[in-house]
Amino acid sequence: MFFKNNKITASVYGLGKVGLPLVAAWLRAGAKVIGVDIHPDLVEKLNRGVVSYPEEREVEDTIIKAVEAGNFTATTDGVQASRDSDVKIIIVPTKVDMETKQVDLTALQDAAKKISLGLKRGDMVIVESTVPPLTTEKIVKPILEKGSGLKAEKDFGLAYSPERVMVGHALKDIEENYPKVVGGVGERSTLVACKLYENIAKKGVIAVSNSTVAETAKVFEGIYRDVNIALANELSRLCSALGIDFMEVRKAANSQPYCHLHLPGIGVGGLCIPVYPYFALKVASEKGVELSLTRTGRLINEKAPVTAVETALNALKEVSPSLEPKKCAILGLAFRGNVADTRLSPTYDIIDELKMHGFEVKVHDPLIREDPVLESKNTPLLNDLRAVVRDVSLIILSTDHLTYKKHGLKTIVSDAPRPVVFLDGRNLFVEEDVPPGVYYISISGRRVKNV
Repeated sequence: MFFKNNKITASVYGLGKVGLPLVAAWLRAGAKVIGVDIHPDLVEKLNRGVVSYPEEREVEDTIIKAVEAGNFTATTDGVQASRDSDVKIIIVPTKVDMETKQVDLTALQDAAKKISLGLKRGDMVIVESTVPPLTTEKIVKPILEKGSGLKAEKDFGLAYSPERVMVGHALKDIEENYPKVVGGVGERSTLVACKLYENIAKKGVIAVSNSTVAETAKVFEGIYRDVNIALANELSRLCSALGIDFMEVRKAANSQPYCHLHLPGIGVGGLCIPVYPYFALKVASEKGVELSLTRTGRLINEKAPVTAVETALNALKEVSPSLEPKKCAILGLAFRGNVADTRLSPTYDIIDELKMHGFEVKVHDPLIREDPVLESKNTPLLNDLRAVVRDVSLIILSTDHLTYKKHGLKTIVSDAPRPVVFLDGRNLFVEEDVPPGVYYISISGRRVKNV
């Protein structure tokens, strides 16, 4: 094993939802690890062996044991961490301002500057954060060279290898589920990075020509999903107009091996799929290339929460022309099921749209106890599922938590007044019977008006 006897020390910059599983993976491979983060409270807790990663207990256990054994420490001093490590891995957030659509690489640039001030000959720097194509070559490399006085490929290695994980099984994704795509700024960098990742990626390593290829591959993965979700959303609206269920159509169409219709939904959230198209659009604009399909797909998905509310209100008018009482319960705050991650959740857009129509809104999520964004919107977050639906005319399922599926439609609406409109934004109950007094509508186009 390359890391035998803990001879290699790796520093991981960014200890968030992806950074901590990455720390765990390198620890399990035998490396000593220094975790770097800008939040002093997080660093202090980690150094005490207090690790909060409820989605994956194995991540918590690995880091706690490493703290006790002296193989993991956390710090806010990125420069010293660079001095004390041989391999530096950047996994800080890369963002897009969803109002202006401007890409923000500040955190990445800051991490690179700190690394540069501690960079030594023979070190290896790897970027794992998802970035616009050319970022490693045109942004990270100059920062490292300027701050260190060294030259990439000659004095130190530099490569890009995208994270390919989903919170909930991130550690397994790193170690078992997917091969590692690796592209360096030169042949030596690629070779060294591949040798490193062979120690943790059981599915092997895919070496590509350069860092730009690796960056672009990751961005394209996200765009593929975004555009196909947009297609599903668009086609599901046609199915609704035709009076048929997209889910039934999808099942039949996908029986042909060249068809891969995705699932429609109430919106696309998280810091991945909604963000990556703008990375490509930025570079395309700079290169004079128009990505009309990518742009249109993103616009369709950004409008999905508004379209869903329009559908719900039109249905409500059928059973209550006055829309009274203007009260709605939203089930789910997380951007996807079975996690407590609210980043760019479509629920926020749904709330804003409902309030524009004068609705009082309450939210329930089985995994989230408090949320500052909801507080800023003066929207209560309740933990009692029965209480949240008790006095509403409209229920919108926004997140496909397993808890909701286990309860079932009949149980969820049992305490709701009649008539009540139930908009299934995740097609969770398309195969269930609809109780009396309920007007059920799924995003896929199924409608059962049992009122």
